[in-house]
Amino acid sequence: MTRLSHTFGCGSLTLAGTLDTAPGTAGLLIVSGGNEVRSGAFGGQAELAARIARAGFPVFRFDRRGIGDSEGENRGFCSTAKDIATALEAFRAMVPQISRVVGFGNCDAASALMLASGAGCDALALSNPWTIEQGGEDADRLPPAAIRSRYIEKLKNPSEIGRLLSGGVNLGRLARGLIQSLKPATPPSTLAGEMHNGLAGFAGEVRILLAAADRTAQVFESAWDKGDPRIRRCEGAGHAYVEPAHREWLAMEILAALRA
Repeated sequence: MTRLSHTFGCGSLTLAGTLDTAPGTAGLLIVSGGNEVRSGAFGGQAELAARIARAGFPVFRFDRRGIGDSEGENRGFCSTAKDIATALEAFRAMVPQISRVVGFGNCDAASALMLASGAGCDALALSNPWTIEQGGEDADRLPPAAIRSRYIEKLKNPSEIGRLLSGGVNLGRLARGLIQSLKPATPPSTLAGEMHNGLAGFAGEVRILLAAADRTAQVFESAWDKGDPRIRRCEGAGHAYVEPAHREWLAMEILAALRA
């Protein structure tokens, strides 16, 4: 495996990308979330790319317009369909043996892929999609179903029961949480509806990967069909899959999508 730096055009602008070479005919396109550069939080996407390339699949990562080494204005994840499509075109040109590309994104990168109906990818691995409207009420609290689930888990833990009986729990905060947990579910956001419609226009295989302990994933699930057979959950995982077992789970799900 060799890691190479590349630039490619997006209209009149120049974007930067990184290719991890491998001989496979299926490849992975990693879309960065938030305002992160292509290496990802704490280098997590660079590490994931190396892991996938060692398994035989080429991987391309890139900085969207206005981020990292790429030119242009950062207009947010809702305006990245062109960035993804041109990155995919560059990936196919650099690695002509690939006949199938899986698009992967975490958080709003997953949302961007959904809004763009895959942006030309053949399959999608969508991790913890972001469905929270800017300034919406979901921005600073969990949905009621997630709060109920958290309290149920606490009641199963003897140490948490001990904290409650010994006065180690803030009763005011507990009461506010219980009241919030009893509220009806909020209706899906406009963003969630747009993501659903975008994904409905995608014909390839889709995996929706949810880190069960992540607030973003919990908010997404409250706005989505819980019976969707494409959903796969990593119990105990946080947003960035920082624990070794959770990183391995994520890598294995992506490899399964590449091998399908």
